[in-house]
Amino acid sequence: MTRALPVGYIPLVDAAPLIVAAEFGFAEEEGLVLELRRAASWSMLRDMLDFGQVAAAQMLSVVPVARALSLGGGAQPLEALMVMALNGQIFGLGPHLPALPFGDPLAAGQALAALNRPLRIGVPFPFSMQAELLAYWLERAAPRAEVQIRTVPPPRMAEALRAGEVDGFCVGEPWGSQAVEQAGARLVWPGSAIWCQAPEKVLATRAGWAEAEPERAGRLIRALWRATRWMADPANRVTLSAVLARRDHLDVGAELIDRALSHRLLIAPTGPEIVVPQFQTFHHGLANFPWRSQAGWIGARLAGRFGLPLPAALETARATFRSDLYRSHIAPLGVSLPRASDKAEGALARDESLPGTHGPLTLARNQFFDGRIFDPAPAISPK
Repeated sequence: MTRALPVGYIPLVDAAPLIVAAEFGFAEEEGLVLELRRAASWSMLRDMLDFGQVAAAQMLSVVPVARALSLGGGAQPLEALMVMALNGQIFGLGPHLPALPFGDPLAAGQALAALNRPLRIGVPFPFSMQAELLAYWLERAAPRAEVQIRTVPPPRMAEALRAGEVDGFCVGEPWGSQAVEQAGARLVWPGSAIWCQAPEKVLATRAGWAEAEPERAGRLIRALWRATRWMADPANRVTLSAVLARRDHLDVGAELIDRALSHRLLIAPTGPEIVVPQFQTFHHGLANFPWRSQAGWIGARLAGRFGLPLPAALETARATFRSDLYRSHIAPLGVSLPRASDKAEGALARDESLPGTHGPLTLARNQFFDGRIFDPAPAISPK
């Protein structure tokens, strides 16, 4: 017997796992009917989750960590049951600014600082991976640049640029590409050029829901895992683009979506079109595993910005990514999982094979643009 489960999302390419699970029978195979509920902004979606209007939601990976650290308002703790997508962000500037070199964060940072003028940059939410990658880049590549961060819902980014509300943006696809087509924007770097394994969206629930409803949580996690596996097959890309483009989902041209899915970016209205490796990942290289070290990196960033004690912030942050629950619900599928739930972020210059619980695994290339490595182990209290 199928049971309806309300889930929330924002119209972005990385909402695809929820849409695919609902549209292509993966939820039904698990005995679920997903009721997709679209939100107009991240604050609206966050409130829907807080007040129980949805049981689970596509969510910015930073939000559960920020909430656990008592940042950003709201008392309802959240947790991430799995990662829905890595990367997919794009940073761009309006046509009234000089063109910056694409795909070279250091050179682009130097050129940005040389503009010697304040810039207003739109991000979808103050506590978002877009905001964190932007801040990480600015600190290391353009520390003297004067940047004001503005919150702009993703579907409004092109409109905000045309209206002069912002000078640039860091946003998920397809809204960066839409800003190129509708507002003459020029793209500067993809999020994967800053950190090629950044957890962009997670499947979030209210803390405790997955343990109170273990059967439904497990069915949902497995349905999304199967959806991302289907999405990873290039043969399904055209079908996926057409479904996501529909008015009741993203309501944009299928070509914009197809470019994002095939990692092709038109960096200016007149081109060129560039292929970006690791632009966005939904399944390969353990993309869905909620590494506690990913949450730790987010926690460390927030601790630094808000003056929080690092060891306590790290431990609190790591607990929001529920690798334990992911293991318990995915392991019955016979999927090989990593033996540890932390890894050194930024340490892999190329894909690497390692033994897993049911056979060998492949960890994907994992680097920061400045070559730094984040290893949470020294700051974690022994248990």
